[in-house]
Amino acid sequence: MTDRPWLRLYGDLPADFDVPDQTMYEAVAAAGAASPRDTALVYLGRRISYEHFLAEIERCAAAFLAHGIRPGDSVTLSMPNVPNTVIGFYALNRIGARVVMTHPLSSPVELEHYVRETGSRWAVTVDMFYGRFREVLANTGIEKLVIARFSDYLSSAKRLGFNVTRGRKIDPVPTDDPRILPWRDFMRAGSASSPYQRQADPGESAVVLFSGGTSSLPKGIELSSTNFSALAVAMRAITGVRQGESVLAILPVFHGFGLGLCIHTPLSAGGYSILVPEFSPSIYIDNLIKHSPSYIAGVPTLFHALLQHPRFAKVSFARLRGAYCGGDSLTSDLKRRFDQALAAQDGTVELLEGYGLTECVTACTLSPAGAYREDSIGIPIPGMRLKVVGPDGTELPHGEDGELCVAGPTLMLGYLNEPDASADTLRAHDDGRLWLHTGDIAAMDADGYFYFKGRQKRMIKVSGVSVYPAQVEQALEAHPLVRRACVIGTPDDHQVSSVKAYVVLADGVEESRELRDELLAHCRKHLMKWAVPRVLEFRDELPTTLVGKIAYTELEREEAAARGATGVA
Repeated sequence: MTDRPWLRLYGDLPADFDVPDQTMYEAVAAAGAASPRDTALVYLGRRISYEHFLAEIERCAAAFLAHGIRPGDSVTLSMPNVPNTVIGFYALNRIGARVVMTHPLSSPVELEHYVRETGSRWAVTVDMFYGRFREVLANTGIEKLVIARFSDYLSSAKRLGFNVTRGRKIDPVPTDDPRILPWRDFMRAGSASSPYQRQADPGESAVVLFSGGTSSLPKGIELSSTNFSALAVAMRAITGVRQGESVLAILPVFHGFGLGLCIHTPLSAGGYSILVPEFSPSIYIDNLIKHSPSYIAGVPTLFHALLQHPRFAKVSFARLRGAYCGGDSLTSDLKRRFDQALAAQDGTVELLEGYGLTECVTACTLSPAGAYREDSIGIPIPGMRLKVVGPDGTELPHGEDGELCVAGPTLMLGYLNEPDASADTLRAHDDGRLWLHTGDIAAMDADGYFYFKGRQKRMIKVSGVSVYPAQVEQALEAHPLVRRACVIGTPDDHQVSSVKAYVVLADGVEESRELRDELLAHCRKHLMKWAVPRVLEFRDELPTTLVGKIAYTELEREEAAARGATGVA
């Protein structure tokens, strides 16, 4: 089955394309040279033109070189969505250094792991998060820690206002440690820049992102400029984003979804990113009203939060050209309600769901506009191939569940310092292509739509029958009184394992024994008997990872601890 049936749904989209021979810096520099006076970034009301943006990248690159950072060196950026992050990212790419992107709220243990794994010589963070780097400075070989401030790229008036209000609440950073360098002092070393010369091949390791974080020490994923360029070309073809159009960048820049779709894709097209350094539904709505972005992207919890906010109805979507959801499963009910809100508020687009992994930067499938199929994650984006295989690697017929495999130009170079894991995940098949084995269970229908069924590793064996938690979660979330659900497996004397469900109810709904019975009856109606939860627990909220996914492993640890404390085997 190599006919790629989804191509019949492409319309004018290209099936494949040539990836530009460009580094990420070169792509953005070319876009900026074509429209130097156009906006590149918007940050808390300030517009930064491409001319100024590229000049700051030049200064930053020169500063890194002046301080001894060389091609091939690793530098950790542990930053929120502020201009310093984007400037530092492209500056390091310009000089051929490798950028290590980490969550600024990572624990000191995680940060030490990231620094050691990547061999980072320098790190950059903001003053608010300096405390997390104290132990890192003491326990690793970090030579310099550059400290940026949220106010660095604000206008003079706003900088003063920030410093005397919120800035006063930030603990001061030591001034007597020679390893600590304020951003403004660091940038002064970049006064003498040199003509650009490519220092790294676009296909070489340029970025390290870390996997979602449901385990204590995530894997480092090595990606190249070519990987990001391929994604940008595909998404520009799909979205049509062009010069002068904007993306509201609230998704974190340290994640492939935020970095690839909300930053590099628009900047490589001459568009601009609206940087939002912190999230709340109110802040997001403020930006929607003020900026009327051309494109928005987010995770399901974001779109749910917007629908619950009383001011959301005031937002006009007349200028919106695209809305995209990823990072977790989008329920058909949430999509329906958000689509209704878009239409009621002058919008002409629908919320489109995508699927992807950091191992291929981010999205590799997307629902085609106007052709949504319930519970589907869509069809492959241009340039990408997907298939479903059995345990022996043989491609399965339409409709059968198996492991989802992905091939195309966005595939990672490998896991950092883990050759065995890389070889197990990236495998050459008989067709001569390199395929990424995702570990996800999926099926493809005859038209090329894919359906996510769950993670292989999350499969629960109940009396020898395979139960996929995602299917149970989808069944529970289809009930109108349920907002969110998460399912884990628990030890069971009779069935080896049984299903336990954690449920967050819809706003205003109160838990009761009768409601629990109703939900279990609902499950019995929609699931095989082995998949019906043996235990159902109500929660006010579910724990999430740093990138907003439900942290099912945290619930597993809670359950294991509770069983250990009570002596339950």
